[in-house]
Amino acid sequence: MQIASPYLLFIGDATDQLSIKMARGAADWRPELCVGEYSVDGCTVSTGIEKMDIAQAAAKGAKSFILGFANSGGVLDKKWLPYILDAMDNGMDIVSGLHDKLSDFPEILEKAQQTQQQLLDIRHPKAEFVTGTGVKRTGKRLLTVGTDCSVGKMYTSLSLEKSMKKRGFDVDFRATGQCGILIAGQGIAIDCVISDFLSGATESLSPNNSAEHWDIIEGQGSLSHPAFAGVSLGLLHGSQPDALVICHDLNRSHMRGLPQSQFPSVEATIALNLQAAKLTNPNVKVVGITVNTSSVSVEEGQRICAQLSEQFSLPCADPLRDGTDSIVSTLA
Repeated sequence: MQIASPYLLFIGDATDQLSIKMARGAADWRPELCVGEYSVDGCTVSTGIEKMDIAQAAAKGAKSFILGFANSGGVLDKKWLPYILDAMDNGMDIVSGLHDKLSDFPEILEKAQQTQQQLLDIRHPKAEFVTGTGVKRTGKRLLTVGTDCSVGKMYTSLSLEKSMKKRGFDVDFRATGQCGILIAGQGIAIDCVISDFLSGATESLSPNNSAEHWDIIEGQGSLSHPAFAGVSLGLLHGSQPDALVICHDLNRSHMRGLPQSQFPSVEATIALNLQAAKLTNPNVKVVGITVNTSSVSVEEGQRICAQLSEQFSLPCADPLRDGTDSIVSTLA
């Protein structure tokens, strides 16, 4: 799958910053591929890049119209169809990370046939997978895991890859979600793989490699989330991680989307993930903690990270504010 750039990031009328993580990921990690952001009335969030409409983006050479928002269930609301059709009329391919397939909408399919634009559903893997084997693979692997969904596992993974490359590591980022695939250009949307093949698909994502090579595998969901623990477990078993990094977001009182649920502690998250990971790698260890501290001041965030570092005897940092060099130092 080849995604043509530059991108126009469409965020619709989003009001939740977390709901535009696909657009934000591209803007934050591949800004050179993004020509601008397009929103409509009612939108209260932004990726921070230049705002423009479809015609303006087309005039600047935009090649792909990215549906940069997400919602529970990954549903494509029909109210967005006119914008999608307009983008195709302006020469753009359509890129979606939603569960609903673009080709399932007759209006979109007809327009694509007329304009010869591509419809790219990057959340729907086309490869055929086999069940996991648990057989040890060569090379080294790090998996990011979290106290909850949307706590910074992708950002932590990309920050680790950046830091490791800076230090001369042989390293690759392995995308497991639609946002990561947009950034990396390849990967497997693991939450769309049939459950029996989750660990096998993860094994194929990170095959045998040279002894000193590291794969940084983007985590998904959380073992503590009643809805998404299954995909997290499949990733843990299939990645056979040598190292885990625990990702956490401040000031959450319940699991995302489930007000009645209890939020796990970092301590409980470490224990739960180590126990599960040891099925396929008995030597797995936690090498660091990252925290999204954006809800507090920089100084308060650093104080909290220092406190967690002392409590668990592990390096702890905000991957955006502080970077992850302190964690990478433990891998050298």
